[in-house]
Amino acid sequence: MTAVTPAPPAPTSRKSPRTTGTPRRTARETSRGYWIYLLPGAVGFIAIVAIPFGMNLYYSLTSWRGVGTPKFVGLDNYIRLVADPAFWASFLHSGAFIVAMAVIPTALGVFLAAVLFDYIAPKFGTRAASILRAMFYLPQILPIVVAGVLWKWLYQPQYGILNTVLDGVGLGGLRQNWLGDADTSMLAVMNVLIWLQIGYTVVVFMAGLSRVDPALYEAAEIDGAGWFQRFWSITIPQLRPEIAVVLITTSVAALKVFAPIYVLTRGGPGTSTIVPAYFSYSNFFTTTQVGYGAAVASLLALLVTIIAIVLLRYQTRNAEGFEK
Repeated sequence: MTAVTPAPPAPTSRKSPRTTGTPRRTARETSRGYWIYLLPGAVGFIAIVAIPFGMNLYYSLTSWRGVGTPKFVGLDNYIRLVADPAFWASFLHSGAFIVAMAVIPTALGVFLAAVLFDYIAPKFGTRAASILRAMFYLPQILPIVVAGVLWKWLYQPQYGILNTVLDGVGLGGLRQNWLGDADTSMLAVMNVLIWLQIGYTVVVFMAGLSRVDPALYEAAEIDGAGWFQRFWSITIPQLRPEIAVVLITTSVAALKVFAPIYVLTRGGPGTSTIVPAYFSYSNFFTTTQVGYGAAVASLLALLVTIIAIVLLRYQTRNAEGFEK
């Protein structure tokens, strides 16, 4: 009987991965599908920001009273701005409001957040710290009109609480027409802005402190470090990213401030509290010099953009140094 030799197995054909299954998509082809998700934001930006800004820039090159046909005048409005003392006064006041809305609230916010986090919470419990944090934040949720009416009542020269208290403690000689006197109106408005802004900084900094390892404070306390030493050596360095963010947002807000000025002083007395946003508004709707008001708004937008870019670059470098 002859043995039958099995036939060798037929060679299997190995197909290239490119020819089997679904073709592999390139990174460019994959990324194309994501662009559709950017369309709503892009359309909103064009409709709400780009087109109005372009129109404002065009009107700033014209002489127009809001009706009729704008008359093109080139850079006349900008040349006029350079010689306008009210324009320069408004930007000078913006510097004071940066101090009131950015510098002072940031410094106070870091200190108060550290007190709540590193002193109140350990000694009296997190509930007490949360209640105090909510009280600091309360001005942020009040409508500006309500806050303005409240502070105008406090500052009222005849029967306002501030002057009444001064009389009650024997300091009647310090009574002032706080919002009606050019010598005190700026300080009075700055005080309101600090009161409005302090809650925002406290909340941000307490959120930043919540990510700090408690072991750092415990180790420092074991080593004999007092509260101020822990504040200076741990709290401030750990809050560097939050401090940069707060300074950016509050500085930009200070440059754009409008509602508190509108409610409290309308830029007065005279031009003692006028700011660029209100100066632009008054030219638009009070004197109907639309082209001149548009020029003010264009320069304000340019200034805000430049400052925001500078602060963002500083924040980026600060964050990189913090990570290292």
